[in-house]
Amino acid sequence: MLSPGSSCGPDRTLARARLYSRDDSAISDELTQTTDAGDAPTTRTVAFVFPGQGSQYVGMGADLVARSPAAAAAFERADAALGIPLSRMILEGPAEELDQTINAQPAILATSVAFLEAMREEAREAGIEIVPRAMAGHSAGQYAAAVAANAIDYADALRLVRERGRIMQERGIDGGMGAVIGLSDEQVDEIVEAAREHGEIGVANANAPGQIVLSGVIPALVFALEMSKTVGARKAVRLTVSVASHSPLMRRARDEFGRILAKVPFRDPQVPMLGNVHASVIHTAEGLRLELSEHLVHGVQWTATVRRMVGNGVTDFVEVGPGRVLSGLIRRISPEAVTHALDIPGPRTWISALREETA
Repeated sequence: MLSPGSSCGPDRTLARARLYSRDDSAISDELTQTTDAGDAPTTRTVAFVFPGQGSQYVGMGADLVARSPAAAAAFERADAALGIPLSRMILEGPAEELDQTINAQPAILATSVAFLEAMREEAREAGIEIVPRAMAGHSAGQYAAAVAANAIDYADALRLVRERGRIMQERGIDGGMGAVIGLSDEQVDEIVEAAREHGEIGVANANAPGQIVLSGVIPALVFALEMSKTVGARKAVRLTVSVASHSPLMRRARDEFGRILAKVPFRDPQVPMLGNVHASVIHTAEGLRLELSEHLVHGVQWTATVRRMVGNGVTDFVEVGPGRVLSGLIRRISPEAVTHALDIPGPRTWISALREETA
C-alpha cells in the first residue's frame, strides 16, 4: 500500500480494499485515493518486480550510492557477506568479470536491494509508507523479491545466489539458449516438439507475447532456430551463454542446489510472491524453497505472471533493480499497465513523483 504522511493535509485520504486471486489468495491491496469530497476515487494497486541476469552493467547503482546512505550500506553488506569486493566490480568492472554468472547474479541482487533500500529511505523521509501487495522476480530476480518480502536474510540470499551461479556453470550439461521473436506460442510449441527429435529442448522464458527464449542441447537448439526462421520469425538467434538455463539439462544443478537450499533458513513471505514455474502465489517458506530449486529446470512463465497480477487488480509495476527490461516486457504483455523503473537518470525519483501527487 502507499499511504501519505501527515504532510499530505486533511483533504487527502487513502482507503484499502483487499483483492483476492482465483484461489482466494490475497495478492494485492487496492488503494483508493480521494482528493476532495464528492470526487470519483482513483485506485492504484502496486506490485514490485525484480530483474534477473542480463540486466547487469558496469556502473549500475553508481548515482544511487552517491546520494543514498541506505544504498551504499547495501553494497557494503554484500561485500562483507561474500568476502569479495563485489561493489567495486559492480561500479568499476571489468564487464567480462561482472558478466560471469557467478558474479552477475549476486551483483544484480545487491543492486536491486540497494534500489529497494534507497526507495524505502526516501519514502520514510517523505512520510510515505510503501507496502506492495505482490512481488515477483524474473529468474534470479526471485532472490531480491524474497529479501524484499522478508522471506530470507539478505546475506543468506547473496551467498545462495552466488552458489547458484557456480553450480549452474559447473553442473549444467553443455547446451545453449536462443531467442525467438515474432511467433505465436502455438508456433513455438510446434517447433519445440519437432526439435525434440534432436535432443532435449524447451521454453526457458515466456517473456512476452511473441518473445520467447529456448534452452536445450545444441543440435536441437540449432534446428529450432532454423525452423523458426523458416516459418516467419522476425528474429531467431543464439544467445551468448554456455549453459541451458531453465531446462532439464540443469537437473544435476537442481539436485545439488536443492541440498544447499535445505540448509538455509527461510520464512513465510510477508508479501505474496508469484513464482516462475507456474505463476502461482507462494505463501510459505517451504513453497519458496521448492520454487527456487525447481525453477532451475522449468521455464520462467513471465507472461502468465504479469497477466495474473493484472487480472487481480494490479495497476502499477515498480521495477526494483538495474535497467528497464521488465518494464518493457510488462507493457507488451499488458499495455494498460503503468510501469515505474527506478533505474532512471536524473534527480527525479518515483517517490518524488508520488510526493508531488499527494502534495
